[in-house]
Amino acid sequence: MAGGKETPRQKMIGMMYLFLTAMLAINVSDSLLHRFLFINGTLEKASNTTHEKNESFLDGIIAAVDERGNQAEDLKVLDRAKEARDEAEEIRNYLEEIKNEWITETGGYDDEGQLLGFKDHETIAHQMITQKGGEELMQKLNDFVTQLNVIAGLELKPIAYDGKDHPTFSQFDNQRKKKFANLFFENTPLAAGLATMTQFENEILQYETEALEALADLVGAGSIDFDKIDAMVRPVSQRVAAGTKYEAELFIAASSSAFTPTMYFNGNEIPVDTSGIGRIEFTATPGTYDAEGLAKKTYEARIDLPLPGQGDTTFSKTIEYFVIKPTIQIQSQAVNALYFRCGNELSVQVPALGTSYNPTFTAQGADVVAGNQSGLVTLIPNGRKVTLSVFNDGNLIGSQEFDVRAVPRPEVQIQMGGRQLQAKQGIRTNQLRDISAVVIPDADFARLLPNDARYKVAEWTVTLASGPRPKGEPLRFTSKDGSLSRLRQSARAGDRLVIEVKKVLRLNYQNRQEEVAVNVPPMSIPIN
Repeated sequence: MAGGKETPRQKMIGMMYLFLTAMLAINVSDSLLHRFLFINGTLEKASNTTHEKNESFLDGIIAAVDERGNQAEDLKVLDRAKEARDEAEEIRNYLEEIKNEWITETGGYDDEGQLLGFKDHETIAHQMITQKGGEELMQKLNDFVTQLNVIAGLELKPIAYDGKDHPTFSQFDNQRKKKFANLFFENTPLAAGLATMTQFENEILQYETEALEALADLVGAGSIDFDKIDAMVRPVSQRVAAGTKYEAELFIAASSSAFTPTMYFNGNEIPVDTSGIGRIEFTATPGTYDAEGLAKKTYEARIDLPLPGQGDTTFSKTIEYFVIKPTIQIQSQAVNALYFRCGNELSVQVPALGTSYNPTFTAQGADVVAGNQSGLVTLIPNGRKVTLSVFNDGNLIGSQEFDVRAVPRPEVQIQMGGRQLQAKQGIRTNQLRDISAVVIPDADFARLLPNDARYKVAEWTVTLASGPRPKGEPLRFTSKDGSLSRLRQSARAGDRLVIEVKKVLRLNYQNRQEEVAVNVPPMSIPIN
């Protein structure tokens, strides 16, 4: 697979392991692990079906050799076919032994037939990585492919790869440096490990099929007069996350070079290659999800076939698939609630979409500013509730609702010489020099949104008063710092300073100013 064009089977494998890896990178729930067990069961059924098909294929080769008179050259081909079958059986039994050993070591089954250790993370890693079982597995898988190539004269690519050679994982920095064992069995729960091994079994059986097909052609077993034709669809996966592409191959169960089929998807004609295979590809859309997060959907596949002596014949099928509800992960300093008219930065990720994640966002109750990286977005709420909707290539993935909280009021301190003035202590006349009005934001708000927690006092006054009457005009300041030196000569013991904060401004993350209602009561400082 490395360095060449991937076949549909190889693409299926890559997409499956991307999905598994993405799920294992987050906090995997018991419900999700049960889905891995469901996937393993589905893969085992597919494996058993292919195994039976290959057995029938071998029977067909035996029958063809017999019909041709058991010629010496044909008998040699038959021996090669049996050898290919034996090689596949041996490696498949080896994988089954490993799976059974894992199950036993993790506690086996309970009285209801359920795996007790389905979420065990240690057993597989210990055997496959610490005890080098993964190295042995890799060697056996690739030795099988080498032997099959010799038997059938094929050029099949290896099954097992290190990260740097893998056609999919080599594209990711955090995966390409891993060896085969770490790539597939590191931090792997039993449920996922079983699915991984069963997938390897499917690859083995698919390769066996290719070998038997090649050998069958040598004895004429591949040229079968068929009397039953059906439309077939081979999806990359029956389950697809909303917002990602659904891919499948549409083909007839038996074909001939004597005719060229015309194929349709939901009534629209699709391209058909020279081998008689049509390709279906569309972007899956959300649906009505069940309790397991699956939406059942269907589409119509049709093949029009000009059969000799029968005219045009149509074969059609309704194909069922399931759309998986993607999990939207939102990371933020304040994810449970947003701050009103502030720049709340969010990282919105959908791991199930992998490299196909190309999001856009809309919001009710907030303005939206796209970030400079995929999944980054800033929300500026203008209402009490915000609903963020996440789209991928124009398809709705899901929505998330947020509460909106008011910006907490800051504290305004009057300081002199860097220390807060206290009404009880007062000041002396010789201290009437510099004075400052300092705004101190709420600590949590400043930590979460530092770019929105920038304040300044834009207008404030200091008046010298004696009893109830002012002694002259108040001093007016439009910045945080001011000077009281003009009051020094008029000030007497028993007088007081009356300090009033008139206007406070907040500078938001867009460097725009807005007035803040702080309601600071007038402050009276006695002069000693």
